[in-house]
Amino acid sequence: MLICVYLWLIFKSKCAVLKIREVENYVTFSVRVQPRSSRNEICGIYGDAIKIKLTSPPVEGEANEGLIKFLAGILKISKGQIEIISGQKSKNKLIKIIGVTKGKVTDLLT
Repeated sequence: MLICVYLWLIFKSKCAVLKIREVENYVTFSVRVQPRSSRNEICGIYGDAIKIKLTSPPVEGEANEGLIKFLAGILKISKGQIEIISGQKSKNKLIKIIGVTKGKVTDLLT
């Protein structure tokens, strides 16, 4: 049993890679949101996305607004630089951030 758990942890750690795409003046990456959490926090990598817990409920765009505000604070940029490209009504979202580099996003989010 212990060997199975160990092998699973090794497999999981090798498969979990955040994919950040950098284009001329913006980056895109995937986010998995868990609304109605006890606090706002980055939990780590979930598949090829970054998992973020938010206190906001998933009602009338509140979780989306909470996500944008949280990311702006972490990355020290304005909320206007962040856009949710897809997944407005889903836990899985594609985020576009204008005016930052892949390195900055990687350093601050992981």
